[in-house]
Amino acid sequence: MRAQELVERALAVRGTDVVGRVVLVTESSEAVLRWANSTMTTNGHSTALSWSVISLVKLAGAGNGAGGVAAGVVSSSAQVTDASEIESMVRASELAARQSGPARDVAELPLPGGAADSAGWADPAGETSIGVYGALAEQLAEAFARGRDGAADGKRTLYGFASHEVATTWLGTSTGVRRRWTQPTGSVELNAKTADLTRSAWGGRSTADFTDVDLLELDAELATRLSWGARRVEAPAGRYPTILPPSAVADLLTYLCWGMSGRTAQEGRSPFSAPAGSTAATRVGERLTTLPLTLTSDPAMGSAESAGLGTVPFLATAYSSDDVSVFDNGAPLGRVDWIADGTVNALTYPRAAAAEFGAEFAAPGDNLALTGGTGGSLADLVARTERGLLLTCLWYIRVVDPGTLLLTGLTRDGVYLVEGGEVVGEVNNFRFNESPLDLLRRASSVGSAERTLPREFKDWFTRTLMPAMLVPDFNMSSVSQAS
Repeated sequence: MRAQELVERALAVRGTDVVGRVVLVTESSEAVLRWANSTMTTNGHSTALSWSVISLVKLAGAGNGAGGVAAGVVSSSAQVTDASEIESMVRASELAARQSGPARDVAELPLPGGAADSAGWADPAGETSIGVYGALAEQLAEAFARGRDGAADGKRTLYGFASHEVATTWLGTSTGVRRRWTQPTGSVELNAKTADLTRSAWGGRSTADFTDVDLLELDAELATRLSWGARRVEAPAGRYPTILPPSAVADLLTYLCWGMSGRTAQEGRSPFSAPAGSTAATRVGERLTTLPLTLTSDPAMGSAESAGLGTVPFLATAYSSDDVSVFDNGAPLGRVDWIADGTVNALTYPRAAAAEFGAEFAAPGDNLALTGGTGGSLADLVARTERGLLLTCLWYIRVVDPGTLLLTGLTRDGVYLVEGGEVVGEVNNFRFNESPLDLLRRASSVGSAERTLPREFKDWFTRTLMPAMLVPDFNMSSVSQAS
């Protein structure tokens, strides 16, 4: 059954005391490529279907107020072959609503928004195939040969993984909204190891279609990093001037954005809650840094340096939380500056919470850009650093204190010593303890934003535009034995 027919049939099912219905269908096509020990090991292509029915039900005896409406969600990944399966899902969602109790995020479902609302509705799902890796596979073969045939001190073995998914979502509601969006998501990770496996270097790229990925350039970067490790220097724990590359900045600021819930801030449960004694409820309007930094999510993101970073321009969700609501399905999304010119500017609010707290509706974005730095590349920041550390990436990031957004984690795949504006060797790994909010406050130099791939959170958040950043006193809380 075509996705569009599935949506219409589910919406056509009548229900007692049902005041609204939302149906979401997503068809995805994914191709993967894996290599290890400088040898291709796996490739494959798969397709999948997922669909959800959300029923909004007026609870008996609860009165006519908003508090008397409940939302029930049922999801499935099974192909639909018979209309009776659709009705079973719809009835299950109605039952789930009646069993869940009144919802606090109740709002009228959005109405259709003009011709663009149904643009492409009848089109089939987008697809990908192993063919998307044609150029990448050729470059990999050359990179394998480079590592195998190079000079003795330059021999290296490559490991890695590439993924490309094209997911098409159809959203239909009982108020007449019909929205469709096709989202391509691609990434490649490359790990180079010395012949004796004692040193490693990592690099990654995000992409919409792999036409902009230069794997040989990435391989050359990793070869340079491996050469830096020829000299080993032991460094104790402490606070160091530290250069964070764009990937590490992306991981930290992704976590920052995940903590920008307006409700938790209003209720005093968030690092964005106003301090005790303040007349305000949240930190919106508070200046974090004198640097003119702006942190943005924008479905229409698509400048020259961010081509392919665009995301779904309407809300499509099968769950409610402090950040999003099933009642907002189909609501148009636009640009949000979470931080504007160094000042906290916005928090996430579903429409019901926005009305409750007198704020603007804003949903979490699927892309993120930090702009407004003073300019320069990662190499420029290194050249301007008299003595400090240069990181490759962070991993195993976990929250220590939600109230301050204090995070802990480990460095990985290369920490390098910088002296006199040059990398002079590799040091040991560390555990760090830092809050991304504090890092923005203390950053002394921020470079130009570039497209990058978060290492830790790439499985959930791929589309980022981030600069390198110099923090004068990054807290390496302990030495890590990880190698």
